[in-house]
Amino acid sequence: MKKTILCAVLCVLSCLSRADEGMWMLNNIDPKTAKAMRGLGLKLSPDQLYSTEHASLKDCVVDFGDFCSGVIVSRDGLVFTNHHCGYGAIQKLSTPEDDILTNGFVAHERSEERPAEGLFVKFLQRTEDCTERIVQALNAVYAAHPGESITELDWQYTDSIMGAVESELRKANPGLDCVVRAYYENNAFYASFYKVYRDIRLVFTATETLGKFGGDTDNWMWPRQTCDFSVFRIYADKDGEPADYSEENVPLHCNNYARIATKGYRNGEFCMTVGYPGSTSRYMSSWGIDERVNAVNVSTIQVRGKKQEVWKRFMDADRAVGIKYASKWAGSSNYWKNSIGMNKAIADLGVIAQKQRLEERLRGWYGGRKDLSDRFGTMFGKLEKAYTGRHDDVYAMGFFRETFVRGIELYRVASMLNTMPQDADSTEAAQVRSRMEAFFKDYDAKLDEATMAALLRNYREQVKERRYWPECYATIDSLYGGDEAAYAHNVFARTICTDVSAVDKLLADSTLRDTDPALLYASDIPVKIQEIGGSSRDASAVIEYNEHLLTQALLEMEQEQPHYSDANFTMRLSYGYIQDYTASGQHYQYYTNAQSLLDKAARQGEIEDYKLEDDIVSLMKKGDWGRYADRRTGDMHLCFLSNNDITGGNSGSPMFNGRGELLGLAFDGNWDAMSGDISFDSNLQRCIGVDVRFMLFIIDKWGKADNLIKELAR
Repeated sequence: MKKTILCAVLCVLSCLSRADEGMWMLNNIDPKTAKAMRGLGLKLSPDQLYSTEHASLKDCVVDFGDFCSGVIVSRDGLVFTNHHCGYGAIQKLSTPEDDILTNGFVAHERSEERPAEGLFVKFLQRTEDCTERIVQALNAVYAAHPGESITELDWQYTDSIMGAVESELRKANPGLDCVVRAYYENNAFYASFYKVYRDIRLVFTATETLGKFGGDTDNWMWPRQTCDFSVFRIYADKDGEPADYSEENVPLHCNNYARIATKGYRNGEFCMTVGYPGSTSRYMSSWGIDERVNAVNVSTIQVRGKKQEVWKRFMDADRAVGIKYASKWAGSSNYWKNSIGMNKAIADLGVIAQKQRLEERLRGWYGGRKDLSDRFGTMFGKLEKAYTGRHDDVYAMGFFRETFVRGIELYRVASMLNTMPQDADSTEAAQVRSRMEAFFKDYDAKLDEATMAALLRNYREQVKERRYWPECYATIDSLYGGDEAAYAHNVFARTICTDVSAVDKLLADSTLRDTDPALLYASDIPVKIQEIGGSSRDASAVIEYNEHLLTQALLEMEQEQPHYSDANFTMRLSYGYIQDYTASGQHYQYYTNAQSLLDKAARQGEIEDYKLEDDIVSLMKKGDWGRYADRRTGDMHLCFLSNNDITGGNSGSPMFNGRGELLGLAFDGNWDAMSGDISFDSNLQRCIGVDVRFMLFIIDKWGKADNLIKELAR
């Protein structure tokens, strides 16, 4: 069975790809795909895109902190990424007295660059196919367990085998991080090797009003005018090797870096995006999509909406709290709105019906052949039964995690304390103290108490079955008459878990583990998670295996058509061209200009997200674009569209022209195609990027950072 899968995948990888859809591995660009890209305007060869023998485009692109992408733009390790990617680091460096989140920051000399504690970047060194190695290990397991079903064995051992291979490869490659990932729903496996740099320093950020212009109002929308970029620098030891922060470190010397495209772009011209897309589910069955919409996204939408109402009250009332929660708010609201848009687009575009038609085609394909029917004939029935059987558990688990794990922050503190050994000299105790120091820098107990009261009430209302309720509800009902607010107030009034001193207090008095209300509250959360997850464990195993079979069947049925693996936060290339689009009877131009920014800024009295400082408005009104003006239109281009295929994780990805020159940074998708993680719609789906010339204009004219402009010109 496994050998058949491998052959199918290798065949698929050699097929000609479509121009706009697909997240392609740079090390697997075959001659047909290379020809297609050349036909659209790519001037680089596959060897110039990816090579382990010499400098290539892959060396310009970095994994930014394992959550975004970035691009090297100077020989001295300067990195461009999105403002929202650097947002957490900028927020941590901000204080009410030195509010660089609001006011922006410019390092005019390298001595002024500020270390971003905890941030790192990763350079991909190479990617290796390890499918055969893992398949052989699986075959050995099958031989050792002849009486057990493949369904059970696949999911019991695949992850552990991948982990073992990953561990062996790390030992064999000292100095490199190695990550083994599954592709094509566990039908292929690759190892990626990275060099990781951990001394990263903030160099430049514009004001929050520019970096987040449009805010939640414009998030996932077009047209956009957001100047969504920030600038960091990578430091290394004197030999150019990774090192922890030290004043002795020097800027990393980079042999290859992206050159700036000053001529801009036109509608229909080639554009490619290279970065680290996080996760897509385009091979998922129709039952899986239905579950995503009706049992998963609903909790993200509903609970985060409630939580954000509470947070906003406190953030608006106190700027110090606003700074503390700025990054948390951005992360929460981003996927809150994403889930809203995804559900709407899946309904509007009929995505489930599209998938059902594909499944009917598959039934027709394997139905007439006994060998195929023996392999695939039961998968749809098993998928339907398993998804139906676990619906209530998945629905409850979504609300549970959003409420108790991601919503009420007190759980994080109490959970760390509950798992800390009662040994003051232990490494674990020191680690807990360190993590708590970082946590409490951005925490407000009064806000969290109000959040707890609101979310506990909300969970009771949304999840009716008591079997999904943690033990705290028995206490709320028996001692507080069902009053969640009274319970929350008592917990916060009596607990030690509201500052770093909790570590020493617990180490001095172990009886607190049995009496502190927050520790008792938190102790039941993982128990209930295990209980809910255990209830659907068998159904989940059936689903995972049969989704794997479904992908295998599709790859075999459509061997002459292109298929790329779902995103899994490994480096991918998407290509196509600059393109406008039409949706709901309205045509959208492929770029925005300065006047469109000023038009929105004129509405800042009615829409808070359109606020701009007076000096920025004056700068834009002058219209003195100089060398940053578009040569064809004479306008200042702010943001632009391509039909490149992106998702979360692609934020900060460089967008290149056919010569491999930097046009801008990808930072968003469009509302009309928010179902893109499930199904790509080539007519509607667009990648929104910030124009590099807009970025340079702000660095030059607003930041007056001549040092950076000169560095970028070298």
